[in-house]
Amino acid sequence: MAKSTTPDRLRSACEDLLRTATHPEVVTVRSIAQRAGTSIGAVSYHFGSVEQLIFSAAERVYLRLNAERLALLQAAVQRAHPAPAPVEDIIVALIGPSIRWSLDPRSSYSVLRHMTTIAQSSDHPEIFRPMVEDIDHHRLFIPHFRKIAPWLSDVDIGFRISCLLGVRSQMTRSRQRTDELTDHRLDLSDPNVVLAQVVAATAPMFTAPPTHSNTVPNSSRH
Repeated sequence: MAKSTTPDRLRSACEDLLRTATHPEVVTVRSIAQRAGTSIGAVSYHFGSVEQLIFSAAERVYLRLNAERLALLQAAVQRAHPAPAPVEDIIVALIGPSIRWSLDPRSSYSVLRHMTTIAQSSDHPEIFRPMVEDIDHHRLFIPHFRKIAPWLSDVDIGFRISCLLGVRSQMTRSRQRTDELTDHRLDLSDPNVVLAQVVAATAPMFTAPPTHSNTVPNSSRH
């Protein structure tokens, strides 16, 4: 097996530290270099700055998350072929990995959380913009939602995807609020429970609107 390179060791060390950190500020150049078994200067030599290294480590996590998301989408499409994939399966493919990872202490989802925090306070937010503003993989879901709901335009579907991502963020970042609103009656630590509730609440966004009758309403009934 090939020996890992210094950049790889630095990325892995950064990911490991961010994954277990209570706050991103505790992850320093010194702690990363020590974990990677390199000199402090190796961070700037290979990445230019610790923020560039954090972005690179988070990007690697992000790519793994998106790969899982797209694998779920492809599996749903193949299972249903030649019919459209069920809307429930597409919703789960889109937001399920984030929700599952956020509830799994063994995952690296906290790396993405910490990166977002760092990006918001950074003097160089442009470093993180390619990931923070990335929507390309979300666009891949549009044609599959269109097959389910052909009466919706791409704009309509894009808006609904944004709504789904907002629900996902609520579940991954503010579960305490949801726990209070539901009187603590749902086990929000169980991803299957969370996803079932999210699907039940959001799938109707893609159902056909009711047909409108041409009959003039009887005003005497109002």
